[in-house]
Amino acid sequence: MREYLLTLCITAAVTYLLTGPVRKFAIVAGAMPEIRARDVHREPTPRLGGIAMFFGLCAGLLVADHLTNLNEVFAKSNEPRALLSGAALIWLIGVLDDKFEIDALIKLGGQMIAAGVMVMQGLTILWLPIPSVGTVALTQWQGTLLTVALVVITINAVNFVDGLDGLAAGMVCIAAAAFFMYAYRIWYSYGIEAAAPATLFAAILMGMCLGFLPHNMHPARIFMGDSGSMLIGLVLAAGAISVTGQVDPDNLFGASERSTVHQMVPVYIPLLMPLTIIAVPAADLVLAIVRRTWRGQSPFAADRGHLHHRLLEIGHSHSRAVLIMYFWSALIGFGALAYSVNSASMWIVLGVVFLCAVGLVLLLLPRFTPRVPVWAQRFVPPRYRRRRRGAEAAVPEETTAQEAAEADEAEERAPVTAGVSGVNGATAIGARSRFPNRR
Repeated sequence: MREYLLTLCITAAVTYLLTGPVRKFAIVAGAMPEIRARDVHREPTPRLGGIAMFFGLCAGLLVADHLTNLNEVFAKSNEPRALLSGAALIWLIGVLDDKFEIDALIKLGGQMIAAGVMVMQGLTILWLPIPSVGTVALTQWQGTLLTVALVVITINAVNFVDGLDGLAAGMVCIAAAAFFMYAYRIWYSYGIEAAAPATLFAAILMGMCLGFLPHNMHPARIFMGDSGSMLIGLVLAAGAISVTGQVDPDNLFGASERSTVHQMVPVYIPLLMPLTIIAVPAADLVLAIVRRTWRGQSPFAADRGHLHHRLLEIGHSHSRAVLIMYFWSALIGFGALAYSVNSASMWIVLGVVFLCAVGLVLLLLPRFTPRVPVWAQRFVPPRYRRRRRGAEAAVPEETTAQEAAEADEAEERAPVTAGVSGVNGATAIGARSRFPNRR
């Protein structure tokens, strides 16, 4: 566990330290497009954050290769090299897209090629646990097609959900944390060495997201762009493929126990767990495809109909919409993890049902703003503080609460052109002086 934590910390440190220089490079390189109709940020923000995340991935793999226990992963398996090859290719395509806005079909072809590169080096699905049938071995073509499909779906699901500051990185980090606990349990408790690569991939993915999040939280100073969203989607898919296609679920149970629980869900957790960690992004992907094709548009046509856009439309603030998406990702991922540990406990099911009810209540209270006590107001953001009576009296009586909320929302969503400093305080964009006027 200590070596995994060391790899995670080094990956996060390298990603965090490189994000600042990468931001300056993106501004100089012009990877800072104008505000589009579907965007929710106010001023042009640099992209190319995936550059720092890719070097964090390389640093994590390099450190793990020189550690005593994790070195066996590189000696016994070719999966880390396969991951690095596919990640380099998908990262290069994302960098070109962040700079030049390449066609969607070209990106789709690049995603399939990156998945094919990983398959050629051994990172593929070999068998699947099928309910009422058991473990079914796949042919080479079946495993290749299934692997490519899973990689492409995961990459696009993460790419579609990357619409708010800190949303994609936080959701993938939560999913990677749940997946790390599951893979580590398989590797440590059951002694299955085939789960070690998936555990390493999950630890590195958490480090990449944690290192980038401080720069990407609202208001974001830099976006990960397609170079980052497609990269973390590929790493997430690689871990799911490794633990699903390489770990035989029959090894998790004895022969007599397997025969008694053959029809039960815990036997198929290696198949269900990778699906639960991308449940929210995958649902957003499916809804987007159905919505666009129903309107007669291309499935790759961008719009403002994603889940996070709908949360903003019903009245949630930017930060609250991100936290709600975090909540549902954690509920699904860690709920499946808890059920895999002890499926016979009814308390787990009741706890998940109760948290689902809490999540629905949060969705139905978009304009509820909690107020903290007076002694704790200095520790919370200004929107949660109580207004003074003098400030309330200064507001004209003719202005209703709804009109004030609409005015604040219009002001928040008003775009700011390049060269004007706004919420991000990006002095490299505008001509604002760093020093105050001392006259």
